[in-house]
Amino acid sequence: MSLVSPSFNAPAMGDYAYDWALVDVETSGLMARRDRVLSVAVITIGPDGEQTGEFSTLLNPGCDPGPVEVHGLTVERLQGAPTFDQVAGRIGAMLQGRVLVAHNAQFDYDFLAHEFARARMWLPVSQRLCTLALNRQVDPPTDDMKLGTLAAHYGVSRQRAHDALDDTRVLAGILRASLREAARLDLPLPLVTCPPRAESQFTPKPAKTPCAYRNPGRLTPGGPLQQGMKVAITGETAHARAELVGRAVAAGLNMMTSVSRHTSVLVTNEPAADSAKARRALAEGVPVVDERTFLRLLADVRPGTAHETTAARVAPVTEPGAEQVGPVEPVSTTTSAVPTPEAAASPCVPVPAPRPSEPSAGTSGKPLAGRRVLVLGGVHADAAAARTRVVELGGSAAINLSASVTDVVLLPGGEGDRRMRRITALELPVHDLHWLASPTATDRRAGALRPQEPHVMPRGGVIDLPMPHGGPAPQWYVTAGWTPQSDCEIDVIAFLLDEEEQVTSDEDFIFYGAPESPAGTARLLTGGPAEQTIALDLASLPPATRKIVIAAAIDGAATFGTVGAIQIGTAPGSSGAPLARATLDAATTERTMLLAEIYRRGPLWRLRAVGQGYDYGLDTLARGYGVDIAD
Repeated sequence: MSLVSPSFNAPAMGDYAYDWALVDVETSGLMARRDRVLSVAVITIGPDGEQTGEFSTLLNPGCDPGPVEVHGLTVERLQGAPTFDQVAGRIGAMLQGRVLVAHNAQFDYDFLAHEFARARMWLPVSQRLCTLALNRQVDPPTDDMKLGTLAAHYGVSRQRAHDALDDTRVLAGILRASLREAARLDLPLPLVTCPPRAESQFTPKPAKTPCAYRNPGRLTPGGPLQQGMKVAITGETAHARAELVGRAVAAGLNMMTSVSRHTSVLVTNEPAADSAKARRALAEGVPVVDERTFLRLLADVRPGTAHETTAARVAPVTEPGAEQVGPVEPVSTTTSAVPTPEAAASPCVPVPAPRPSEPSAGTSGKPLAGRRVLVLGGVHADAAAARTRVVELGGSAAINLSASVTDVVLLPGGEGDRRMRRITALELPVHDLHWLASPTATDRRAGALRPQEPHVMPRGGVIDLPMPHGGPAPQWYVTAGWTPQSDCEIDVIAFLLDEEEQVTSDEDFIFYGAPESPAGTARLLTGGPAEQTIALDLASLPPATRKIVIAAAIDGAATFGTVGAIQIGTAPGSSGAPLARATLDAATTERTMLLAEIYRRGPLWRLRAVGQGYDYGLDTLARGYGVDIAD
């Protein structure tokens, strides 16, 4: 099967021409470290668009095949199929030297990485491309980003959904069309570098049993231990560390691997030890007891206060496609979630409140309702003010050129932006700053319309997270995107917090070094060098988790003032239609930034767009939430 067409050939595609290996896997579940690949298909394509190879096979996983109603692969169908290690060599040869392509590529990549590790082999992939992330950049006017929806939009025929080979053939058509759109818009490809991985490096630890009790505070001199107290141990112990931890957990204590200001007591036989935990305990005034005293106190642990067990849910939607929007709750310039306000040297660019006579952003009657406006040029403060004005007028502020951009506002210096050549070729309306004082409506092209536009959230805006009426609670994906950077890296992180706005364990800190919580309820996904996502299974979070804080940090000396605006989008599922978008502008000197909070409010989960920046780095931000990165 050839993919050669006038719009897909080496001379025309230029920087978009690679050797590709298109992959699709069907699996027994959603967790790569636990579940297995049931079938795999690989199609290789050259830079000229010509197909060069194809391979597909069922696999015998040696376990329950999982949701048969989804993939149709029963135990009987899989009997007699080869095991993965028997075909790993052939698959590896097809992947070697090519860019791996998949829809939601991290899912397929992670499953293949685990399967290759089980076969005692390396996954020979150095780069991957996610067609889901690519289409989030293109932003076609579709209901969602599912494979079938994009296939229909791009005119690609589909025969059998959830068949690995057919899905890979469909993916080939979507890749060709997506590359054509990327070239038309002059978008950089969101290629992700994939360093070699060994199983010991990326397999998370076994899940820690969440402590059922709230932290009552510090151990008082001569007083008893109480269930929920946070306890850390450092140095050599007479009893095995695992035994001490096991006995403490059984008594209802919350065993931590680091020390923070919320630690109740540090156990050590060497009070003067020069360990990081001992130094931190001294600095924070945390009580210290020896092992013998700790064992005596374990014999009489007093009852604690259980975490609230009311299960939060997402807000039900009474009509398909409707969304429930909650009232706006203001965001202060000093955020209580970070207990080191003295380190916050500068607030974010202030956002003026809407005029009292104006309805809230996103409602009908606004002159820019349903429009997506890209602001180019200007100093940071002027560009931020222009994007704020766009939101006040009901529009959505874009940070990159995409198929959904309807207007461009040109500030001083913007005419030199490299995107202007493409904007001119696309004949997009270009306005000066005065247009935002009294914008005139222009007709949108039919191709740019989508059935339902995302709700535009201002800084501080809050919405209730909805779900289909009567359906299961979806996983929620919060995606942060920014203009591609050449001189710095941005890391998106998440903290799962309790009632005291502290992590209950180190595993509640999700970052590049620990991208998945042990239970799989929170995951960090990388869609490209300018996009990262936090995926959350809210229904499976323990009662202790009251809030999830999603933040970003810059590695090195750069600041968010040079990066510019960050856009966050929230969607149910990895390929769901965005429910809401917010464009957040930091000031000139911030190195960390709180992007969003998802928190329980009674029986509901709510999302707040924060946009609060701080001058300090990730280590200080994490320490405020009870995580010591040095440990």
